[in-house]
Amino acid sequence: MSLRDALRIRGSEITAEAVHRDRRRLLAALAATPALGLAGCADAEPPPPSAAPVSAAQARAGFRTDEEPTRYEDITTYNNFYEFGTGKSDPSRAAKTLRTSPWHVAVGGECAKPGRVALNDLLRGLAQEERIYRLRCVEGWSMVIPWLGVPLAAVLRRFEPNANAKFVAFTTLADREQMPGIRFRSIRWPYREGLRIDEAMHPLAFLATGLYGKPLPQQNGAPLRLVVPWKYGFKSIKSIVAIDFVERMPPTAWNQLQPSEYGFFSNVNPEVNHPRWSQKTERRIAGTGNKLIANRIATRPFNGYAEQVASLYSGMDLRRWY
Repeated sequence: MSLRDALRIRGSEITAEAVHRDRRRLLAALAATPALGLAGCADAEPPPPSAAPVSAAQARAGFRTDEEPTRYEDITTYNNFYEFGTGKSDPSRAAKTLRTSPWHVAVGGECAKPGRVALNDLLRGLAQEERIYRLRCVEGWSMVIPWLGVPLAAVLRRFEPNANAKFVAFTTLADREQMPGIRFRSIRWPYREGLRIDEAMHPLAFLATGLYGKPLPQQNGAPLRLVVPWKYGFKSIKSIVAIDFVERMPPTAWNQLQPSEYGFFSNVNPEVNHPRWSQKTERRIAGTGNKLIANRIATRPFNGYAEQVASLYSGMDLRRWY
């Protein structure tokens, strides 16, 4: 079975774009949570997690939103993917060179079943789900995106991580032939990201294979990308080719480049500004031609997912562990 066949689900199971766009925001802002600090944390280890488990009902409450989704045209033409250029529209033009089939993911580290797995096999037997998540970029803009994919935890459990697996590290493809942007040393290639194991196993953490019921376009991280909706968008690594279970906090691309601006955790918080701009509000992408709406909207703690994820950080000094 091809990946395209694997991604097909019945039309009745996918919300049509027209229906998405009839929705209006109905959910109230969640309660405020402790502020996060901007101190870098690349050279130290965070304390062990002390989270209370999130209930199934709490998790499901975060799987959808009644906010108006961003248009498909805007999602696919306004985004960051430095492997294809630093401009917002560069990826939509340059990423056509990315070959997404065949695709393999190497899984290793602290687990019982390491190996290099074809994408079809990685996803085999897992039902595709639609998740409508807010995406908040650290730059101060945001979208609402109907993703298609599978829970990250369901994939990770297949490799049976052991007790030493305290973190999960992810790596993006780095191919100079397919990705012209990596010819420039804007960051240390390949692009790398990571999560603490309890974050990775959280019900909201998601591996996306499509959006709006269609296969994921190259410029949006095809064929497999991470989506962590309570964190700034750069944590949601694209075009994943490696997943490793590790004992120590892994190096990540932006944190290595500038740890005082991009912490390992990088949870969305309106009370802690980026050193160069405020994070209290965001510009929601809308309209023809990637026009940013004039009226800003308020940014919510953990991007509006505090009820589901704040317990992950119980007992942590959140001003230190940005």
